[in-house]
Amino acid sequence: MVNIFIPDTLAEALRIRGQHETLVINGGTDVMVKYRRWNGMPPDFPLDVLHIGNLAELKRIKIVEEKLMIGAAVTLAELLEHPMVPDYIKLPIRQLASPAIRNMGTLAGNLCNASASGDSLPMLYALNAEITLASAHGTHKLPVRQFITFAKQTLLQPDELVTEIAIPLVDYTVSHYRKIGGRQVNAISKASFYAVAIKKDGIIEDVRIAFGSVAPTVVRDRACEEILIRTAETELDGKIETLRTRYGELLAPLDDTRSTADYRRHVSLQLLEDFIGRGMET
Repeated sequence: MVNIFIPDTLAEALRIRGQHETLVINGGTDVMVKYRRWNGMPPDFPLDVLHIGNLAELKRIKIVEEKLMIGAAVTLAELLEHPMVPDYIKLPIRQLASPAIRNMGTLAGNLCNASASGDSLPMLYALNAEITLASAHGTHKLPVRQFITFAKQTLLQPDELVTEIAIPLVDYTVSHYRKIGGRQVNAISKASFYAVAIKKDGIIEDVRIAFGSVAPTVVRDRACEEILIRTAETELDGKIETLRTRYGELLAPLDDTRSTADYRRHVSLQLLEDFIGRGMET
């Protein structure tokens, strides 16, 4: 028989996590699908379940030292409605799943699911997001790019919970997101492209570019981004072929039931070219 733990505090949740082997449910939008059974049968959970979606300590959004701090139980819908959340963070969330899923799903859940096609992940990689991991013994922080080690694999330990996501706040002048799927929303991505930039007086001062669904983890490469930094807007076209070649070597898409590797590579490089060729317009 599977036990269901519903703690009242984070401290209690961490104690349970340390004493029992548990499957963590926050919004449950990934977990419930993964372990579903048909014909009205209850989900086939392999472990006891720890529900943390009700914990007040994990429902907070605040700004600390120019970082947006997002509690692990903050829903995607709450992020979209919150005035402190900048539009460049909301941009991919608007196209993530359906309103019903956004009312339950969380960024932390998307992270811990670690799907190669996770819609929020390119944004989190591009923005240098950092997560806080907590156990009954203390806390530590990790960049998102280190936390996810491979598709469906993370460094989360059996006694730990993700409690917070920190995103540095920057005055980007350009933000861009494109998702390629069977539908615009409520569909798993075949490929996705996220970019932000700072453009002043026609010069690219900074740029961050990330690709989703084209490798086991998000593809982001700072060396490629630096090719564009300090480039005049009128000179961007001259960098396209170099970047297509460099990124083409980094992308490692797969064939599956939703798309082919060739299509994913082609459309991803085309999204890159379109973004650069338009002068990094919003």
